[in-house]
Amino acid sequence: MLSFELSYDELLTYQGTNPRPADFDEFWDKALLSLDEVPADAEFVDATDFPLTTATAQHLYFTGTGGYRVHAKVLRPAEPTGPAVLLFHGYGGEQPKWVELLPYAARGFTVAALDVREQVGFRTPSQESNSFSLQHHLVHGLDAGPDGLLYKHIFLDTRRLADLIGGLPEVDSSRIATTGWSQGGGLSLVAAALTPSIKYTASVFPFLCDYQRTWDLNLETGPYDEIVTWFRKRDPRHLRQDEVFTTLGYIDVQNLAPRIQAEVTLFVGLEDQVCPPSTQFAVYNKLKSPKETRLYPDFGHDDLPGAHDDIYQLIGTKL
Repeated sequence: MLSFELSYDELLTYQGTNPRPADFDEFWDKALLSLDEVPADAEFVDATDFPLTTATAQHLYFTGTGGYRVHAKVLRPAEPTGPAVLLFHGYGGEQPKWVELLPYAARGFTVAALDVREQVGFRTPSQESNSFSLQHHLVHGLDAGPDGLLYKHIFLDTRRLADLIGGLPEVDSSRIATTGWSQGGGLSLVAAALTPSIKYTASVFPFLCDYQRTWDLNLETGPYDEIVTWFRKRDPRHLRQDEVFTTLGYIDVQNLAPRIQAEVTLFVGLEDQVCPPSTQFAVYNKLKSPKETRLYPDFGHDDLPGAHDDIYQLIGTKL
């Protein structure tokens, strides 16, 4: 374990490497206000290709910042019990299949799975088409400054989804959980940071954390290798290095961590060379809310044994 990383004792006190912009909090306060100015124009459309008797499957479409039409899958149980779960997928991954949402609906939980802008290309017959690309999303918009970053808008999409699901008549907005793996783990933390009412988050080896640390480790493993590629193509002498990492600091989950009020469980593979443990602990060590880790010493960015079942039980207990 930890063959390429800090020792475990060092991880417990590590505070991150990537710079935090001086106006970070003001930036996100302003961003949230700008989201409020964009009408959501939310539309729930029944999914004709997945009929159920115990729940209703729907496609949710809403407008996010920049006028982008965002999609999420939603299962609304016939006999709701109040809680809701927001699911976020991995980088370049796909939305969950309908059947994968059923365990939460079986508990009477409303469940919504966000399609991250530009990343999900496959659509079911009852869905409207949307644009799709999969090229360097991490550094997309970097030259335009923090307001141009694609992930700024994706982060705000998580807040809008939380607001829309929390506003449903069958949902108790004080009993919402978020979860996901990798990019989904990062976005589950982002949603909690931008939506203080979220009660619980289960985050599995989160992406989008401590960018300069990933560059320092020089693992050149996707997706953080996009930073190396950007420097090679745009700034080979690193004349803009401080500017670049400071700009990325606006979308660094470790800087959002102090805003989180939800209880957090962090799942970490200590041999993870995709999302190195130190980047995850940079977030964990800044959390002020109740928290715990579930460690897998011999695993990397893998399917952590038992984690799916563990998360399902944890969410049921916490909500």
